[in-house]
Amino acid sequence: MSIQSGGWVIISRIKPLIQFVRSLKFQGFMVVFFVTLCSLIIYSRILMASYDKNAYDYRVSTIREYGTTIANNLSVPGSVTKDSITEYESEIKYFSSMYDGRTLVIDKNLRVLFDTFGLEKDKTLISEDAIASLGGKESIYRNSDKNYVELILPITNTNDKSVIGILVFSFSLKAPMSIGDKLSYTASTILVILGAIVMIIAFGYAFSVSKALGKLSSEIDKITDGNIEEIDSVYSYTELEAVSSSFNKMLIKAKKLEGGRQEFVSNVSHELKTPMTSMKVLADSLLSQPDASVEMYREFLTDINNEIEREDKIINDLLSLVKFDRKTGTINVKPTDLNELLEQILKRLRPIAVKNHVELIFESFRAVTAEVDEVKLSLALSNLIENAIKYNKEDGWVRVSLNADHKFFFVKVVDSGIGIPEEFQDQIFERFYRVDKARSRGTGGTGLGLSITKNVVMMHHGEIRLYSKEDDGTTFTVRIPLSYIPPKPHTAKKKGGGFRLARL
Repeated sequence: MSIQSGGWVIISRIKPLIQFVRSLKFQGFMVVFFVTLCSLIIYSRILMASYDKNAYDYRVSTIREYGTTIANNLSVPGSVTKDSITEYESEIKYFSSMYDGRTLVIDKNLRVLFDTFGLEKDKTLISEDAIASLGGKESIYRNSDKNYVELILPITNTNDKSVIGILVFSFSLKAPMSIGDKLSYTASTILVILGAIVMIIAFGYAFSVSKALGKLSSEIDKITDGNIEEIDSVYSYTELEAVSSSFNKMLIKAKKLEGGRQEFVSNVSHELKTPMTSMKVLADSLLSQPDASVEMYREFLTDINNEIEREDKIINDLLSLVKFDRKTGTINVKPTDLNELLEQILKRLRPIAVKNHVELIFESFRAVTAEVDEVKLSLALSNLIENAIKYNKEDGWVRVSLNADHKFFFVKVVDSGIGIPEEFQDQIFERFYRVDKARSRGTGGTGLGLSITKNVVMMHHGEIRLYSKEDDGTTFTVRIPLSYIPPKPHTAKKKGGGFRLARL
């Protein structure tokens, strides 16, 4: 086997291990296990240190209390001598044996007058701590192994407070340390048991999280495979339930967009095909009648010309939709006199209003100048006003008003027309949507005007609102900032070798 093939074998074996180590299951287990285990160890250490300190402090305070009593008794005669010690010897020996210790009574000349072990009696004790105690200072010492403690107390004359001797107590700490060792062993045992329990809990928790995420991942994979249905909610954890809910909202919107796209393509095909079909029928009719009169040719060609104009209007509106797309379209903003703009629009549309026997009224509450794209906004407002004229009643009226505050300007188009049923009001801004398809085609509409209007308003960072009641007229309100707010710059990202085009 070559070195290269051997390397691939090693990598193929190590890769699953690396993936396992990187998995949430493993890392979740390690985090929960080690955090809990470290917490237990630290707690047990603190507990044992606290016991050791409390046991030591209690033993020292007991010895100090007893030593202070002995020192007070020995100070009564005014000096420390062998005779003054005699009546307390038995008590001192008993106390020393009870705490497994040793007691020395030393006079002010550092001569040992009494030793419970009898080893240092009548000897002179040379010690820095003993000499310091003659100055009235108490000293305490604990050896490095912590096996015993030495406490030195001065014996003070009750009259003049002079030091007449010292007491030296050496006592063992084996008893409390033995208890501490037993507690330490018990704590270690409990720690091992708790560690095992924590390991099981950590593994169960990590497995539960991993399982929930795996379920969510498999549901998302179904979407990737083309099954655009709502995913099953993952109720194991609040956050995952929220993620599932967000995915379902996204899927509902995606299905709605997909349905809209399919309907849009179908409508585009139908709208473009209808005039072509009409022209073909008219042309075939002429071709089937070689002896047709000039009047018939003129009539048929007029109809063909009308269908061509209709086709041209549909194509122009489609191109406008692409050009006015608020994400990709450009906007040429400049200060514009909106009063003059609306007057020009109304002047251009007044012949249509006269033809339809509709009164056209313009109300301006103040002079308004705003930063807008004059061409695009003119098209948007024209669509609103023209629709109000065409879908009106005989001898009806259309009222257009202009107003502004310190931040926005408002254009309101109110008509006395046929109105829009409430169930259709959420859809009128969709492309090719018509409430009354037969009547819309009769008025020459393509079903794209309101969609174009909404796109233009959105390009200006404004909003358009609708209020309508069937057989009681319609009101459109447009609100746009007086000062144009430029969009934040962004960089187009390449995908699949090219920039993504605006979708119709």
